[in-house]
Amino acid sequence: MAQKAIVGYADQLLRMQAERTVQGGFAYPADSEIMVAFEEDFSFIETEDQINAITAIKQDMQLEIAMDRLICGDVGYGKTEVAMRAAFKAVCDGHKQVAVLVPTTILAMQHYETFCQRMANFPVQIGLACRFCSSSQIKKTLQSLQEGAIDILIGTQRVISQDVRFKNLGLIIIDEEQRFGVRAKERLKTTKIGVDCLTLSATPIPRTLYLSLIGIKKISMINTPPQDRLPIKSIIQSASSLVLENSSSKALRVRKGFSY
Repeated sequence: MAQKAIVGYADQLLRMQAERTVQGGFAYPADSEIMVAFEEDFSFIETEDQINAITAIKQDMQLEIAMDRLICGDVGYGKTEVAMRAAFKAVCDGHKQVAVLVPTTILAMQHYETFCQRMANFPVQIGLACRFCSSSQIKKTLQSLQEGAIDILIGTQRVISQDVRFKNLGLIIIDEEQRFGVRAKERLKTTKIGVDCLTLSATPIPRTLYLSLIGIKKISMINTPPQDRLPIKSIIQSASSLVLENSSSKALRVRKGFSY
């Protein structure tokens, strides 16, 4: 039974990839003046790996084959900037819309703020769809998206709901693909045909990594941290030394022990 399911799933993947290859994708032009200005507006110095990833993405987008690329790099290594370059090119050079799919509401808010700050000096309209938005806000955003007034939509699985309709979708960016369930990925399959797809992950799932290694999905590695990047510190709280003492005012004093 398991073997039959695996073979069926593999057949489905091959069929989808074949459809993407046959249908092709939109061929973007070379960088415009506004694209060059956007890159020059970057406040930091790109690492060599970032430059290589950005160059590879642009080459993919200028082909008549729909892009399917994995950007693999640790947290804080600049994957978001690489994704924003691709999104900006899709919007300003191709007049296409972009969907940014993230697994959590907090990450959606972070990406929304980052995209807005980075593109504040350019004519790009960015929308947000997550549970922090009210029903009226969501309704207004989806209406603007369908009319083409929203260029980039950032959100959680709300982005792939049935009532979300893009006027001219050109690029899908998936952040932390490993945290999405099967239903979300099945929904994406119907959208990815003829649309460029960019996946960001520090820990890609085995299937995605395997497809990259055998050449079905292209891969770009970002191994070099940006200049002055601080290392990540993990703090684990231990409850073993928790002590509760009653004071004369009947308040509780909590003393916690930490292990680093």
